[in-house]
Amino acid sequence: MVKVVTDSTSDLPPEIAQELGITVVPAYVHFGSQSYRDGVDITPEQLYERMSSGSVHPTTSSPAPGDFTNVYNRLSEETDGIVCLTVTSKQSAIYEAAMTGKQSFKGRSRVEVVDSQSVTMGLGLMAMLAAREARSGKTIDDVLEAVRSAIPRTHGMALLDTIKHALKGGRLGRGGGLLGSLVKVKPLLEIRDGWIRLSGATRTRSSGMERLCQCVTKHLPIEDAAVVHSNALREAETLAERIRALSPQTRPVIAKLGSSLGVHGGPQTLLVVVRESKTEAEKAAEREGRAKRFTLPTLPTLRIPHRQ
Repeated sequence: MVKVVTDSTSDLPPEIAQELGITVVPAYVHFGSQSYRDGVDITPEQLYERMSSGSVHPTTSSPAPGDFTNVYNRLSEETDGIVCLTVTSKQSAIYEAAMTGKQSFKGRSRVEVVDSQSVTMGLGLMAMLAAREARSGKTIDDVLEAVRSAIPRTHGMALLDTIKHALKGGRLGRGGGLLGSLVKVKPLLEIRDGWIRLSGATRTRSSGMERLCQCVTKHLPIEDAAVVHSNALREAETLAERIRALSPQTRPVIAKLGSSLGVHGGPQTLLVVVRESKTEAEKAAEREGRAKRFTLPTLPTLRIPHRQ
């Protein structure tokens, strides 16, 4: 059976990773000279407590290539096919580390590394999809096809309580700096084409929640969803209920924003991720088809004969 690997920025709940047999390679969080493995040596709760009470802003780094090589070596004893899904290469060096680890791998298994072009549970949902495909007996090529098909259909939006952590972490450019000069606004970030971009701001959490719901509505119909939070469980549960109302067949995963990404989002971050059932191109084709079906045909001109 194909084995699935991902990194800890996927924010996969540990019970889901264990149930589906997904191996998670931890990224690193640094407080000054102290380093911690994300989700192993430091929990999200410990991170946010230190961010709130400490004067040192944490930084993050990718796993070493050797961390991935060690995982590939171990899994190669159990399978001849390994699919490794990583956070977007446009925001992190983890993809490069996973690829370098593959180059050092000397086992017989086939290893394929895929850039998810997404973050947090956008990546997590893809890892879950890959693991389920693998468990159903699919080949490594089938698993890769399923994942690559999911990449353009995966969308996300985040509501931050403050922009200061993202600015300190260097994840936003000039637009973020301009927004940072404003007070009492809640930034909204959009995950698009592998980039995390500022998409606006609201003055209240409730209006921010509405924007997150609009993100879901925009991409209906959906086949999977997740809500990610940092110390905002009640709001996450409310958002999950609203997603179920919009898409009754969907059961959103509720996950905690892990330490490696929580450094940039900070406490009270709320994020929604959805995977569309169809791509935008497929939806546009359907809309065009419906328009053609409902266009009234041109009626022939009736000619009334004149009596001679």
